[in-house]
Amino acid sequence: MPAPSAPAGTNPHFSNPGRAMHVILVEPAFPHYQRQFARGLKEAGAYVTGIGERPWDWLDGDLKSWLGAYEQVGSVCDVGQMHAAVRRIQERGWVDRLEATVEAHMLPVAKVRDACSIPGLTYEQAVLCRDKPKQKEFLRRHGIACAASIAADSAAEVRDFVAEVGFPVILKPRAGAGAAGTVRVNNAAELEAAIIEAGVEKGTSIAVEEFNQGHEGFYDTLTVNRKVSYEFISHYYPNVLVAMRTRGVNPMIIATNRTDAPSYDEVKAMGRKVVEALGLHTAATHMEWFFGPRGLRFSEIGARPPGVGQWDVYCAANDLDLYREWGNAITHGRVSRPPSRRYAAAILNIRPERDGTIVGYEGVEHARQLLGPALMDFNLPEPGTPTQPVSAGYMANAWIRARHPDYDELHRLLEEVGRVMRVRVR
Repeated sequence: MPAPSAPAGTNPHFSNPGRAMHVILVEPAFPHYQRQFARGLKEAGAYVTGIGERPWDWLDGDLKSWLGAYEQVGSVCDVGQMHAAVRRIQERGWVDRLEATVEAHMLPVAKVRDACSIPGLTYEQAVLCRDKPKQKEFLRRHGIACAASIAADSAAEVRDFVAEVGFPVILKPRAGAGAAGTVRVNNAAELEAAIIEAGVEKGTSIAVEEFNQGHEGFYDTLTVNRKVSYEFISHYYPNVLVAMRTRGVNPMIIATNRTDAPSYDEVKAMGRKVVEALGLHTAATHMEWFFGPRGLRFSEIGARPPGVGQWDVYCAANDLDLYREWGNAITHGRVSRPPSRRYAAAILNIRPERDGTIVGYEGVEHARQLLGPALMDFNLPEPGTPTQPVSAGYMANAWIRARHPDYDELHRLLEEVGRVMRVRVR
């Protein structure tokens, strides 16, 4: 039976000489750093088929050169469309892996992976990595310390939970990413407003959690054949919920090069225990944690790389092409070299003074001189560019990335840059 005709804008060409490992990569063009995963697979020797929402003709030349074939769909989050696209690809040749690296794609892709009998993260594992209440309940059963939490389907359940654990609490979507839709509630009046805002009384199921006191960071891995092959530890300044809600701060994320220090042993042991409990085989992971008065607490895990181009930061800090090593892990079941740990590295977000249109910058040359060789790269949107809201995150508006052999000195330098740089708007 002939394969179905391809949609407009699709490149269905398939030629896999020598039967290289065939990997389908979901949405290789957006966000921009997604293309590096296609490159990593190609350079590791895989034959890569992309599935994305953009027409083939819209892809740049480099990305096209890394893809052997491409299927366009209306939405990569639509299970029906994705299933049909994967079946078309399977009719043209054997598929070894179906990979996604964006949080919003994990559940639909896992469902299609199961339906099409392709190895990788299962739908059950994906649910545990997306549904925060189920995740925490599962991990508590495996002896991992988490904040108290529930899935609430009614306002009464929310109020009963708060009566038990007390204020403050966190209300957030059950399958959210980052701090999207997340709110801290400090008293009864705020609770009632948050219940309405979250749509609980209209049937929306949400996650409600005890508020974690303390400093917040994250632990990222590349896990290969159930073993943590790479691990990276980063710190938020300030904690992410404050950073994503407060215009008056220029937040930063710093990846440490001191991961072998004894003070991180507990974080690494906890992260490895989470990987083992979830039965993750070969996957990138992103785990958040808090350390405060009650010790170390696990926050949540995503079975995918961190966002905001954080892998680029790890690459620069460790003399490592992490995208290529991810390709090696998927294609060959191994990585080829250790991280150097030569640098701590960071991203600093410079916030506009208010929403509007960017008209210029202050302190840029001072920041360049201050950072000197520590400066990696930066993004300064052109005057006339509309601002993005604070909630858009660390790569919204202006940002700077830097690295330095000494973590504390890097922190000090970036704090100074955050004091002197300004984004002016009208």
